[in-house]
Amino acid sequence: MSPAPFPPIEPPGSSALWEGYLRAGLQAAETAPGDVGEVVGVGGRLDPASLLAAYRHGIFPMGLGEGGTPPMGWWCPRWRGVLEPGTVHVSRSLRRSLRRFTVTVDEDFAGVLAACADPDRDGFWITDAIRSAYTELHALGWAHSVEVRDDDGALVGGLYGVAIGGLFAGESMFHHVTDASKAALVGLDRLVGADGDPRRIIDVQWRTPHLGTLGVVEVHRREYLTRLEHALQAPALDLAAMVRGSI
Repeated sequence: MSPAPFPPIEPPGSSALWEGYLRAGLQAAETAPGDVGEVVGVGGRLDPASLLAAYRHGIFPMGLGEGGTPPMGWWCPRWRGVLEPGTVHVSRSLRRSLRRFTVTVDEDFAGVLAACADPDRDGFWITDAIRSAYTELHALGWAHSVEVRDDDGALVGGLYGVAIGGLFAGESMFHHVTDASKAALVGLDRLVGADGDPRRIIDVQWRTPHLGTLGVVEVHRREYLTRLEHALQAPALDLAAMVRGSI
């Protein structure tokens, strides 16, 4: 797979009807009870323009059927998991583990995506349609992977997500050995926080107990959307160029 271009290539614009649908869904979600307010739209397309429009509105796709199958749901959680760049928690044991790994960016997007999409994983949701859509986003320079390799060069962990301006929206992560997915998040945090721009955010969708141990916090949807507006104004980072090897 060819390296992701930088700066990313803007696809033809999404329709005004689609963006209006997203905004209407967000407005309706504010008055919806409980988890009903998590899904702000159903259906739609996974073309690059539609996906980027969704992320710019704080929304991400995930199928509502078993295993992520259709219909496609468009999500904006009431409480969002966010990692403030530069605040990742690195325990002593994790610090020792980091010495065993090499972290790279965009060297094996297909491999990371395939590992995240393993149907034998608990909570499997990444369908062939999702894989195809994010592969296309990667070819345009919007979707990125973080790879973690062991001393033998084997891919043992990683994550992938979408970068727009100062936003990195994480989609999924995996590990084959202890601490490998944590190493991917630590590497991403160091890159995104490198310039100290306070507008940048790492969005992890939901705060899980596992992510909470790494410093992920919850912010309300309204606060997240306000911060997102500022994050989108920050300059994009050439993550792969910042690494050029290991972190």
